[in-house]
This record gives sequence, structure tokens and C-alpha cells, in this order.
Amino acid sequence: MSEAEQPIDDGVPSDQSSADADDDEFEPVQVFPESEEMDLRPGADNCYKCSTCDTNCPVAEVDDEFPGPKFQGPEQWRLKRQDDHDIDESVMKCSNCMRCDSSCPSDVPLSQMHNTARGEYVEENMSKFSREYIRNRMLANYRRLAPLASMFPRTANFVMGLSVTKWLGEKTLGVTSERDFPEFATETFREWWTKRGGAHVESEDKRIAYFHGCYSNYNTPEVAKALVRVYEHFGYEIMVPNQSCSGTPMFANGMLDDARRAAETNVRELAAAIEDGADIIASCSSCSMSIRQEYPELFDFEDTDTVAEHTWDAVEYLRVHEDLEAELEGTSVGDEFDDFAYHAPCHSRNQGLDGQTIEVMDAIDGIEAHDVGDSCSGISGTYGWKEENYETSMKIGEDMFEHMAAAEAETGLTECPTCSMQMEHGTGYEIRHTLEVLEAALVGSSAQSAPATEPN
Repeated sequence: MSEAEQPIDDGVPSDQSSADADDDEFEPVQVFPESEEMDLRPGADNCYKCSTCDTNCPVAEVDDEFPGPKFQGPEQWRLKRQDDHDIDESVMKCSNCMRCDSSCPSDVPLSQMHNTARGEYVEENMSKFSREYIRNRMLANYRRLAPLASMFPRTANFVMGLSVTKWLGEKTLGVTSERDFPEFATETFREWWTKRGGAHVESEDKRIAYFHGCYSNYNTPEVAKALVRVYEHFGYEIMVPNQSCSGTPMFANGMLDDARRAAETNVRELAAAIEDGADIIASCSSCSMSIRQEYPELFDFEDTDTVAEHTWDAVEYLRVHEDLEAELEGTSVGDEFDDFAYHAPCHSRNQGLDGQTIEVMDAIDGIEAHDVGDSCSGISGTYGWKEENYETSMKIGEDMFEHMAAAEAETGLTECPTCSMQMEHGTGYEIRHTLEVLEAALVGSSAQSAPATEPN
């Protein structure tokens, strides 16, 4: 058994490891090493004459008090370098959708600057005993809390569903009471994987390491199971390495020390899988985005770039390495699915993947995926779970809700867990993942009537 396939406890890292890691001071990679006098790359003067990022920012569009990504990035860095200004507190209003990166015509790494600024603001200006810090730390470290709830999932779901629990969460921590907490699965994906006996296909030539992330493990294991069955259909050996949270919610909340510890674990384990001949596959668009872009932007420990270069979105990988559309020709999903209202997550768009799901769904007989436009869903991970951001997040999502209502479909489709939450919250639709549709088309009913050697 390879190092990358060693079994792990579904719980949290050891106290000793955490304590040792806490001593490490976060040192972000220099944003623009070419420029010493100002933290801006040569030629970025164009940034001062341009406001494209601001016009593409979903928060700035609905919140007149938010100064926008241009201020949060280049202008704030310029002020700090020249006048030793503190980081402005408005940086915490950035949702980390990262749409500014893809919209910038000068390729200024805005989200990298935002992440670094948020981390500095939290470290230097936010009281560690404040309600905001405690709330944000809890939201950012979902991976620490989820194992506890998954030990008693039915009890946790009942308690978290009580109106008094939501009320207390809002009054004591500032977590909005307007949303329903996601339910925990009665069996995690990793528990299912162990019970199943691991991989059912062995191959030296076709091997992947699955980065399932937190949500597919604890809340939607059906998505992770779908990935396993789809990839085994194509003859891939699947490894499920030890892993921590991708760090996405930590970046968004300025918890960069936490993100560094998580990233260091992930890079170490995923690099070992690459050594064993695997590519890294993620079913969550934010997880793949984090490993591909944010890790190499913010961290420089060994193998970071190698892991980023070998990380793929699950559907993207099959389109590049297999003839996915040809394999889907003539397939159908029977009565299991009807047409979909599809939302491409911001983090998929930032990876250039916004059109792939529509094209893939077109190859399946009897269903159609309707693109509901390029707007942001508004929830942006933990952003829309904060009481002070809830109304803003719903205003951002209005365009998506309207397009979903206008589409000839009553089921939503997306690859982002929190976008899924927002889509369901705003429309009442059932929301599915693209991999579940691929499983139905390629594997069909055999997945639901699995042999005794494979639990459902």
C-alpha cells in the first residue's frame, strides 16, 4: 500500500501536530517580486486607469458601501507601501468569488492581493476574542467540526434544524438564521470507501487520486460515489489519499495560518500520489481552484507547483483524457432526471470551465441543461452565511434565481456545494451535481443495484 493510500481517521489532526504548526508564522509569497518600491508588477500603471474589475464585482454591484476589488488590491497595497496605512476593514466584505481575476485585462493577481490583505487585517486588526473572529474561525474550519457531527448525524441534523438553534446561532455568533444548515450523511464517503474495500480497478497507466474535499465526504457522499463509478467505468484506478480542507473558506476569512497548515498536508499527500503515477481530481470547483491557483500564489513549500500542475476538475479531466462526449452518445438517464437549470460557479469560470457542462449534457439523450447566465450565485462559500452579508448575498443571487425560474426545468445543476445551497434556498429546487448525471448515463441502474461486495 502506497503512502498516499494509507487509511486515516475521519477526525481532526493531532493536537501535537497542530501545536507545532501553530508556531509557524505565515509568510506569503511576494506578490510582485519584480518591483521593490511598490508592490505592483511593471506595467500595472494601467490598473489606475481601469475599473473593469469593479464593474465585474458582484458585491460592488449591489453594495454601494463596498469600494470594490481595485481598492482592495492595488490601491490598498500602494497606500500601505507608501504611507504605512492599516488594511481597511472593508476587505472582509470581499466574497472571494475571484471574478476580478478573470476580468482583469492586465492580469493583475487581484485575489492574491485580497487574500494577503485579509490575512494581514485579521492578524493585526481583529480581536481574537471578538464574535466576528470566533464566528469566522468556526466557518473557516468546517473540517474541524464536521467529524464531530458525522459521529451522530441524525442527532446533529435534528438539533441543527431546530429554529431555536438557528436563532441562537444568529444572536450569539452572527450566523444567519435564514438558511437551513446542510444535513450530514449517515455514512461518510470515506466510511463507504473503506466498507467497499477501496478501488475495484487496478491500472498502472490510468490512475487518479481523488480530492473529495469536506462536503462530498460529510454531506453529499453520493457525489463522491458517482465520481468513483464514472472513473472506474473508464478504467481508472482510484486512490483516496489522506487530505485536509482545500483551504478555500480559510482564504475567504483571512485565516492564512490555518490555510497554510491544510495546504501543507494536502501538498505532501497529493505529491506522494503523483509519485505513484496519479493525477489529482477534484469534484468541487472551489477545491480545484484553491489547489491550482491559490496554493502556488500564497505558498512556496516543496511540490506546491507540481501538485497544482497535476490537479484537474473531474469533468474537465475526462474531456481531455477520454472522449467523454462520444461515450455519452446514445445514452440516456431514463426517468431518473429531467431537464436542468445549470449554474456555472464563479470558480469554474475562473478556470475556463464554464461551458463544459452544457456541452456534456447535450450528448445525453432526453435531457437538456439550460444555462442560467453568468451571474454569481451570491453565497460565495461562507460569505452568505454571515448575518451581515445575507441580504447582500440574496441580492446578488436575484439574477440567477430569475433565470432559473424562467428556464424550462425544475431541477438545478452545479458543481459547487455552496452554490447548490444558494440555488435551493432561492428557488426550492432540488439541486444535483454533474457527476451524478454522468453516473446515471454511463453506469445506470447497476450503481443502485450494486453487488454485495459494494455498498450502495
